[in-house]
Formats: sequence, C-alpha cells, structure tokens
Amino acid sequence: MKLAPALLRRGLVALAVSAAAATGLRIPVAAQPAAPAGPELPAAEQAEFFESTVRPLLADNCYACHSGRVDPPFGGLRLDSREGLLAGGDSGPAVVPGRPGESALVERLHGRPMLMPPTGPLGDDDVAALTRWVAMGVPWPEAAAAVADPPDPSAPFDLPARRRAHWAWQPVQEAPPPDVADEGWPATPVDRFLLAALEDAGLAPAPDADRATLIRRLSFDLRGLPPTPAEIARFLGDDSPTAYTDLVDRFVASPHFGERWARHWMDLVRYSESHGSEGDPDIPYAWRYRDYLIRAFNGDVPYDQLIREHLAGDLLPEPRLDAGGRTNESQLGPTHFRLVEHGFQPVDPWEDRVKWTDNQVDVASKAFLGLTVSCARCHDHKFDAISQKDYYAFFGTLYGARPTMRAVDAPAVLETNRDSLAALKVDIRGRLADAWSAAAEGIAAELLGGLETEAGDAEDAAAGDAAEAAASARE
Repeated sequence: MKLAPALLRRGLVALAVSAAAATGLRIPVAAQPAAPAGPELPAAEQAEFFESTVRPLLADNCYACHSGRVDPPFGGLRLDSREGLLAGGDSGPAVVPGRPGESALVERLHGRPMLMPPTGPLGDDDVAALTRWVAMGVPWPEAAAAVADPPDPSAPFDLPARRRAHWAWQPVQEAPPPDVADEGWPATPVDRFLLAALEDAGLAPAPDADRATLIRRLSFDLRGLPPTPAEIARFLGDDSPTAYTDLVDRFVASPHFGERWARHWMDLVRYSESHGSEGDPDIPYAWRYRDYLIRAFNGDVPYDQLIREHLAGDLLPEPRLDAGGRTNESQLGPTHFRLVEHGFQPVDPWEDRVKWTDNQVDVASKAFLGLTVSCARCHDHKFDAISQKDYYAFFGTLYGARPTMRAVDAPAVLETNRDSLAALKVDIRGRLADAWSAAAEGIAAELLGGLETEAGDAEDAAAGDAAEAAASARE
C-alpha cells in the first residue's frame, strides 16, 4: 500500500470534515445556558434522537395544522423547521433553546394556557422526550432541515415520488471539481472541493504539521496508540522521499491496525458479550466474532466480501478460510445477529422474539444501508423511500433464522474423519446385530426360567401365609 503524503494528509482532513458534516447539527456560536436534562448526548446521538423520537411526534401531532401543508398555518406557526420554531407565530417564539420552562411549546403540552395538541394530551413519555429535546438546545439535523415539505403520513405510499424528492436516492453523477484561488494546494480532485468550501467561508487550509506531530496523529488514527520513542526517532531521521508512505505501510501492517478499526465496526453491530436484561446472561464465544473482525481488517478483506459474510456467511458455497486453512472465517460473519438484547425470563417469549428481530433489522439496515428501516415497522417511513412492506420483507428473512451453535472448522477439517466414522458405524451395527442375535437364542429360556422362579416364590409365600394362619388359630 503506497499513499502519497499529501493524499493521506488531506484524506484525514476529508474524514474529519465528513464526520462533522455527517452529524448535520447546528452548532451555536453563543447560547444561553441549557437547563439540566440528564447526560448530554453526542451530536450523532442527538440526530438519532431527533429522527427516531422527536420528528415522528411533531409529524403525527403537529404538522396537520402547523406545517407547509397548511396555507396559512394555524396561528402563523410552523413546526416543521427549526427556523419556524424559533420565529414562532402570532404568540411569539415556540421554543427557547435550552430553556424548556420558558418555551411555549412545552407549556402548551402541559395545558398552559391551553392544551396542545387539541386532539388530546400526549403521553408522559412523549412530553418528556420533547422537553428533553428543547433542553438539548433544539438540535435539528441538516438532513431534516432539507425536507421543506415532508410527506403526508396519511397519503398513499409513493415510492417513485419519494426517490425523486431526496438527493440520496438519485443516481450517482460525476461532478466537475470546482475552481479554486490557490491552485498550488490541491493534490487530488477531492482537495479542490475541500478548498473551495474553505475559500467560500473566507478560510485557508492549516499549514502542514511538523514530523513529530504527523507521526503522532497517524499512529493514533491507524493504530489507536501513541508512537514509541524508537518509531519517532526513526521517522525524524528518515530523509528518504518515501519516509511517510513507508511509515503508513508499517502502521497498516501492525496487528494493532485491525484492533483499532474492528472496534468501530463492533460499535455498528452493537457488540456485547452479554445479552442485557435483568439476568444479563453471557453470550458464549462472543469473542470469536471480535477476533474474526480483527483478522478481517488486518487481512484487508474486501468490503463486499465482508458484507456477504455478515448476511449469509454460513451459506456461501466457497467459504473464506483463515491463513492456516483450518477455520471457516465466513461461518463467523452471521454471529453478529446473536449480539442483541434478549429477555432473561420474558413474560411473553413471542413478543421478546419480535423485539430482538426488530433489533436485528435496525442494526443491519443502519450498518449496511445507512437507513432507519425500523421506522417503517408500524407504517410506511414518514420521510425515506422505505415502505412498511419493505420492513416486513426484511423482518421475515431474519425472523426465519434460529440461533444455534455451529462448528467453525473448515469444511475439509470437518470431513477429516467422516469416511472412517461411516465405516466404524457399519462395524458397530454389525457387532450389535451379532450380539443381539446371540442373546435372542437364550431369551425364551430366560423368560421361562423367570416365570418358574416367580411361581415358586408365590407358592412359598402362600405356604408361609398358611402356616402363620394355623399358628394363630392354635393360639
């Protein structure tokens, strides 16, 4: 693996910029102190909280009167955008970010001075969720802000229209790199997009890092560990033109590379070594999946192969084997489906089964599709091109699977003694047949002998009873 120093340097910048953009959250320069609302969630979890809890509540209970569907909206108030909430309506702003006690939206939920929604009060959990959201500062992901006119949940599901409505569903098209003022900085076409955005904001790229800083950043990025003093000295003293790419190769070849990046994948599939619930039972051999991921990253397994193994690794006609040829690596892929919450002693086992299958759908769709397919469990997805039919097609596929223990030896290893065992089985059957035949010849005599013994015992018992009776009579 050979990467140009400028390419990897700017690649790391791109990763950082992409990570920040992916959260899509507005970061205020100055804000009022937030009211206490429990532990502060990271930006990505705030976006997840908004998408899975807040936005469905607003769409179900508020958009019929306070959104772009109504012209004009009731009271001049729109609740389908952060801007609309802050601007408010005839009675002023609907929310004060970070201050639920001063927010009209929260007050209306408690019936002060009137109850909203007019159809009836929300449940306590729903009120608490909206209150917590306001206390967070009303985070509103950019992806949600881009939906100026969200679909009407009561309208028939129109998949083509959903696909046309959002950029994420459009075919990939090549975009020409933009013009930039500093033509000397970009080393790749991607750099031009980054630099153009910086220049539009009146910013300039940071200067190149010195070597000591560079090796430290690279070591933490690729291995999750600081460089050793010997590694630093070697890099600082290496004047060759390939010093940086050689350093990258050494770090990527380190076994710690797989340990570092497998952890991120384990987060995606919610890796755990116990099931949770009140009993928190252990998941047997969960560590095998962990080690499988480490080997996969260190072995540079292609991404499409890793997906096949995770979804159907136990069904592949030609599974991937480990370096020694004795372990079926593909067989280990689907074990991530077992890493879900299971009730220790559920009152309703079928309900618990539905719960953990839904969890499997949620994990797999987020990890491999980047979509919240589980939002379509009870209805068509309110925003994405996912129907309830799509959800249950996926659900049915996973629901038909059963947790089981499987041998992870390579097929050739499993076949090692098959012929010998088959021959031994025939031999055992033959010997058992001979033993049974020999025993059968004496069965009749043994049975008759047993009957004679029982008859003799009965006669002796009767004689004894008669003797006792006679003795009693003489007394």
